[in-house]
Amino acid sequence: MQILTSRSQLKAWRDEHRQIVLVPTMGNLHAGHAALIEHAKSKQCPVVVSIFVNPTQFDDPDDLARYPRTFDQDCDYLRSLGVDAVFAPDTDLLYPEGTEDSLRIDVGSIAHRFEGAIRPGHFSGVASVVARLFLLVKPDYAVFGEKDYQQCRVIERLVQALSLPVALEYVETVREKSGLALSSRNRFLSTKARNTAPVLYQILKRAAAQLRQQQPVEAVLAESQQRLEQVGFDVDYFTYVDADTLEPSHLPLAHGRILAAARLGSVRLLDNHPV
Repeated sequence: MQILTSRSQLKAWRDEHRQIVLVPTMGNLHAGHAALIEHAKSKQCPVVVSIFVNPTQFDDPDDLARYPRTFDQDCDYLRSLGVDAVFAPDTDLLYPEGTEDSLRIDVGSIAHRFEGAIRPGHFSGVASVVARLFLLVKPDYAVFGEKDYQQCRVIERLVQALSLPVALEYVETVREKSGLALSSRNRFLSTKARNTAPVLYQILKRAAAQLRQQQPVEAVLAESQQRLEQVGFDVDYFTYVDADTLEPSHLPLAHGRILAAARLGSVRLLDNHPV
């Protein structure tokens, strides 16, 4: 497995291969990332995993500072998974103009609601770093996880708007046996919160089943949020949207998605479920 840290190293490696797959990550890898890599390997071409903790998508400097950096362990893990290369740029490589006044990409209203409303500027940071990675790595395919469902739609809009020549592929959320979606943030859950956290997915599943039965959308959403609050969640949103446009709906949809974000103590959990 090659570790690429410079533009010239990346270009030399890229020029050796007709097609490649990119799996963008911020490191601190777990079984959810392994699922993305296994999917990437199914494309039958070399797989490169990027590791970069992107400062422009953090609205809280403390959140950025405490994000786990586990590069050596990540590389050992990636070797065990049979990854061909790791691209580990520094901030100067991806943001030669600096991060304070860097070029940002706003993909429109799809990035301004839900996570975008709660964390202003988050998705412009995501879109900006993904565009930079795509332009540098020049992948034929890029793989993302559906746990960050709104992010998937934001990146899809980015690729469409800029006509970037990359095919996006998505992998279903990987979960613990309890149903809790795998996340690097789970390590910050207290013992009590970890026992409560799986309730979020249980209520998502229940709400999705109720909506499939044509129960009133507003009543289902209100009851679900109330149930979460009763067990200790501080709910940011629990909403039903068009799965493609992320437009909220109070009527049944042919292709819907429930999006949820809620806090347990200091830890913020995101999840979603198809309807």
